[in-house]
Amino acid sequence: MYKSYSMELAGRTLRIDIGRVAGQANGAALMFYGDTTVLSTATASEKPREGIDFFPLSVEYEEKMYAVGKIPGGFNKREGKASEHSVLTSRVIDRPMRPLFPKDYRNDVTLNNLVMSVDPECNPEIPAMLGSALAASISDIPFDGPCASTQIGMIGGEYIINPSLAQKDVSDLQLTVASTREKVIMIEAGANEIPEDKMIEAIYKAHEINQEVIAFFDTIIAEVGKPKHEYDSYAVPQEVVDALMEMVSAQEMEDAVFTDEKQVREANIRAIKDRLEEAWAEKEEWLPFIDDAVYQYQKKTVRKMILKDHKRPDGREITQIRPLAAEIDIVPRVHGSGMFTRGQTQICTITTLAPLADAQRIDGLDEMETSKRYMHHYNFPSYSVGETRPSRGPGRREIGHGALAEKALLPVLPSEEEFPYAIRTVSETFESNGSTSQASICGSTLSLMAAGVPIKKPVAGISTGLVTGETDDDYVVLTDIQGLEDFFGDMDFKVAGTHDGITAIQMDIKIHGLTRPIVEEAIRRTKEAREYILTEIMEPCIDRPRGSVGPYAPKIIQIQIDPQKIGDVVGQRGKTINQIIDETGVKIDISDDGAVSICGTEQEGMDKAAEMVRIITTDFEAGQIFVGKVVSIKEFGAFLEFAPGKEGLVHISKMAKKRVNRVEDVLTLGDMVKVICMGKDRMGRISFSIKDLPADA
Repeated sequence: MYKSYSMELAGRTLRIDIGRVAGQANGAALMFYGDTTVLSTATASEKPREGIDFFPLSVEYEEKMYAVGKIPGGFNKREGKASEHSVLTSRVIDRPMRPLFPKDYRNDVTLNNLVMSVDPECNPEIPAMLGSALAASISDIPFDGPCASTQIGMIGGEYIINPSLAQKDVSDLQLTVASTREKVIMIEAGANEIPEDKMIEAIYKAHEINQEVIAFFDTIIAEVGKPKHEYDSYAVPQEVVDALMEMVSAQEMEDAVFTDEKQVREANIRAIKDRLEEAWAEKEEWLPFIDDAVYQYQKKTVRKMILKDHKRPDGREITQIRPLAAEIDIVPRVHGSGMFTRGQTQICTITTLAPLADAQRIDGLDEMETSKRYMHHYNFPSYSVGETRPSRGPGRREIGHGALAEKALLPVLPSEEEFPYAIRTVSETFESNGSTSQASICGSTLSLMAAGVPIKKPVAGISTGLVTGETDDDYVVLTDIQGLEDFFGDMDFKVAGTHDGITAIQMDIKIHGLTRPIVEEAIRRTKEAREYILTEIMEPCIDRPRGSVGPYAPKIIQIQIDPQKIGDVVGQRGKTINQIIDETGVKIDISDDGAVSICGTEQEGMDKAAEMVRIITTDFEAGQIFVGKVVSIKEFGAFLEFAPGKEGLVHISKMAKKRVNRVEDVLTLGDMVKVICMGKDRMGRISFSIKDLPADA
């Protein structure tokens, strides 16, 4: 016997069936939001995974094409690997929930979300986020929930709660906020230069909605929630902690970790671990805890010094940014390159321009978005952190960082009409010690401007961190966190934007939420730092986009034709357009509205192709002058091809001012001849004349 619960959420009914399906999962919720249907389940292994020092949580968001009445493309006709959108949605579910599980829990946990139908008015991400939180809350898996998530849009200055797919497409804000009963635990945003105060207002509007959902969840949990099961704690035994602190003094640990050289710090910590392994050789049961014990000691040391003494590991002030540098054109022959360095974090971004036909095609559940013209890809090789491992392609972290930078730059890109190119930026991480995603935003801005992409404004990104004490008002916000402060701190709050407003936010935390004063201070700090980076570092390097694309970038001419004449340009089975391409060496794209983009590297070929298209689509009138090629000779005259698929007749009587007895006396096959149009003859053919050309033609 299952139970069904419902509430009104943003003008639509949210219905949840418990006990109806997936009875063998630890927790399951069949979510209905409008006609959107998502099955959310939470399962855990019976025993902990051996040999790991982390909580093994896996979050899946499965998009099934039947949800929108489609059969997958390709030969296999089966869903393949997770789409980029699926990966990003999984990350948005994972980030607020992970801190709510016990840190020493080692059982494998999987949160699975199966999208079964999609109502365009109800984004499936909403029931997936809510369903995961509820499934974990009613299960017997240890979880300090519930939490809830809400999306906020903005159209015409008005906030929209949980916008539809169509509304998201025109919204100036795409904000997702997750909350517990008291605090905000996750923020993800893309925005069209939203001012800081408006962003804070939107965040806390979402937080209010989350409280309504959590109250609804509490009633469900009270009725059907299972008691949480006991688990084996993998916390470091107190006797190991005591022995470590006896061998390594607080001052020694402080000396080991407080340096601005990452390699020196790692060598210092390695030396401490070697001493412990040697001293504890006879206590084999202690050896597996060395790494975790030393980590906890480092964390305690760093947090104490930051919180109590405002002393950072590299000696910076709390609001101080690491040394910065900006460069462009460091890579020859590419279309654009920019490098941004912040301390031991260094990113080089390469821009590539191509015809719009090279835009990425998207086969997903969102029918509003079928292609993507701007692509940002982020790579994080092992050498950037001094490690060695084989490259296996981008993981979820790399996909997430690339999407964040893409989101940050989308609002400043020119329209297709202004700049008819597909654009790809690739950020290569040369060196990493914290906040590479924000450095990639800065590097991408430099690279785009160097490539001649007429972006509206430069964008910069910066990250703040947090160390908290025992009470809500005992905390320190850190500007520009490095790796160590990220590892041992409580927050990574990334904000990107222009001088005028925010374009992207991503907030990750390791604690059970942030108070409003912390959120406001973090946003204020990032604005101050962003202004400094733009004004003092990036704009002195390049303050506006170059006036034209580089010599190695393709050039594009765009002309407009009557949409009814697209078929004339394409020709039967593509014969006409392929002939133009073969003769001129260009690429041609034609949109449904008649916009023709001609792309090439040689201006002469592009101009020739443009002229051919114009000729093909022009209504012929007497007096127009053309140059044509003799393709056929008859007794009565010669046929000239003056554009692919377009021919006209020069009658023998029109070939010269004197009498012509044989066509071959004047013209031969292959001759290029300038002619004037005389209109159409009685058979409907275009008629040309050589003898009637004006003297100055």
